[in-house]
Amino acid sequence: MELHKNKTFSGFVLLGFSDTPHLILPVLCFFLVAYILCIAGNLFIFVLIMSQRQLHTPMYILMGNLAFVDVCFTSTIIPRALYGLLSGDTHISVHDCFLQLFLFLVVGNMDCFLLAIMALDRYCAICFPLQYHLMMNKRTCISLLAFSWIFACLQSTYCTWLASSQLLCGWVIQHFFCDYPIIIILSCSGLSVTMQTVDFIENSIVTFSPVLLILGSYVLIIRAVLTLKSAKGSIKTFTTCSSHLTMVILFYSTVIFMYFRPSSIYSPTYDRAISVVFAIINPTLNPFIYSLRNKEVKSSLKKILG
Repeated sequence: MELHKNKTFSGFVLLGFSDTPHLILPVLCFFLVAYILCIAGNLFIFVLIMSQRQLHTPMYILMGNLAFVDVCFTSTIIPRALYGLLSGDTHISVHDCFLQLFLFLVVGNMDCFLLAIMALDRYCAICFPLQYHLMMNKRTCISLLAFSWIFACLQSTYCTWLASSQLLCGWVIQHFFCDYPIIIILSCSGLSVTMQTVDFIENSIVTFSPVLLILGSYVLIIRAVLTLKSAKGSIKTFTTCSSHLTMVILFYSTVIFMYFRPSSIYSPTYDRAISVVFAIINPTLNPFIYSLRNKEVKSSLKKILG
């Protein structure tokens, strides 16, 4: 990475919420409370699933991985943001910025892949109940997770390399963490047309391939449910999918707004607001939306509490 005109460059400046000083204290309190709730809720779910043998099934292994990813997601962003809010130090080194970018992309991609694998798991369970344990066993589940982690790391490495190789004309990031589009905006000339095309196609494939898998799974699930003669069975089936659908809608609505909107409507204020939902509120709500509404998780919790 270089800076235009060979100016001395020691790192980036994260403006964060410094342009709205009257909001710093409320934002600090909100970040702190949300982070504690997110870590406590997701770690609790992760430890509960890992410690209870009856929960060592593909569905709950995926749920445990989602909890772990959510902990990593918020921990990549919030501690540094809290430090900046408390100390007033808005400087972040080049190494720390691109490390944060890499980790953020890895866990963000894993969120996409996990939601898709969970949709596939629900499809197998509902449409092929008798063959479910053959189609989605532990080995298959772990293989899908391993492939997802490897692919997420490779894709994040590419994006981080692309961002770090740009010739920069500035060092002020109008955000509270290092994000890919914002660093690209600092580039003197932006990406070439070829690189823009490659970058857009690659990011679209990574983001929307899981969406297509999710949509396809639910089309087949709905078709299978409509063939059920029992209304009670249909309602029960839709209930088991409602939590997952809620998570998918929350996650992808913010992702699409953040990364697939025209550059002409870019606004640092809106980006920060959406990032708060995307990186803090969603991971905090996930244990309550998904895990704590699950009967077997609640049963295991009651068992532990005696």
